[in-house]
Amino acid sequence: MTTTAWFHCFNGVAGDMTLAALLDAGADLGRVRATIERLNITDWALDIERTQRCGIAAARALVTAPDLVDHRHFAEVREIVVAAELGDRLTGRALATFQALAEVEGAIHGVPTDDVEFHEVGSLDAIVDIVGTCAALESLGVERIVCSPITLGSGTFHAAHGLLPNPGPAALGLLARVAAPHRSADVDIELATPTGVALMTTLADRFGPMPDGVARSIGYGAGGRDIPGRPNVVQVVIIATADQATNDARVTAGQPVRLLEANVDDATGEVLAYCVVAAMEAGAYDAWVTPIVMKKGRPAHTVHALCDPAIADRVGAVLVAESGTLGLRGTTYERWPQARHHDVVVVEGHEVRRKVAASRVKAEFDDAAAVARATGLPLREVLRRIESTKRVDGVEG
Repeated sequence: MTTTAWFHCFNGVAGDMTLAALLDAGADLGRVRATIERLNITDWALDIERTQRCGIAAARALVTAPDLVDHRHFAEVREIVVAAELGDRLTGRALATFQALAEVEGAIHGVPTDDVEFHEVGSLDAIVDIVGTCAALESLGVERIVCSPITLGSGTFHAAHGLLPNPGPAALGLLARVAAPHRSADVDIELATPTGVALMTTLADRFGPMPDGVARSIGYGAGGRDIPGRPNVVQVVIIATADQATNDARVTAGQPVRLLEANVDDATGEVLAYCVVAAMEAGAYDAWVTPIVMKKGRPAHTVHALCDPAIADRVGAVLVAESGTLGLRGTTYERWPQARHHDVVVVEGHEVRRKVAASRVKAEFDDAAAVARATGLPLREVLRRIESTKRVDGVEG
């Protein structure tokens, strides 16, 4: 059996709400505090209070710190987390969340990832929310995370940069980064914050309904606002789920996906390559090209894109526009993505991101290539070192 956390973000999500929901579901507050104490930060406190939102009893995480508007660069936040030596999976989850935030913020503001200056998410309370959430997941033994579609607000809201459209650019960027499904609500309130969305889109193995299994505990994490007619809470259900692969070869229902395909006989290799890149940027899980022979012996290619059914229209429009095809076809399949998490290792003094699954470890290619260029080592050797490194807390190579 696998311990799975299913987050129901029916009224949005925020970092403090996520942490509170896990604590309400049974995570050890003392263990979470002890983990945060290992960070090189001071003058903070984490407490839990009981409250209600539209009649639902919930926990609210109260983080007090003197620098709620203090700004930190991503490189500084990463250094704080790495130096704490919090353990393999916890460190990987926390760093991956901050990395996602930094990449999205960097794209929005046009600055390198390491130079991104976090505002709300760089303050002490956000660091406590993210690291505390990862510690709470460890306390509950959560191996796999599933998230519902995330509800977003509308209109505008005030942030560190002034009046912003709702949903905000960072939250939207994080959703688009992994093609995460969402729903819109006619509420002029920021229901989904960047910290909350980063936790869900980075840590979730997939998005969808509550998995089959046995519910072990349920938690509700409350936001600061009491919104009339809308319970401002995040729900988490801790579930014992059956492993995806079993000895008797039974196969459970997988995640539905749409395979889009187009036959093209008049596109150059460069155009086809760009089409694949464009499909991935539109949110496809994967995209590729295969050679075929069409009628009258014409050499041609099929462009394929695998995506969530919710964004099939968007990905299909990109395939049509970029390939010039006169027709598009689609088939619905199921897939069984394996549980994985991200971590960071150090090779020859350079930090490198990896994807770690039960069956293999895969280096982030761009990071590996950067190490090869900087050190003069062959890329194959760099990849071997990255994938064979045992320590994954960013301290040893």
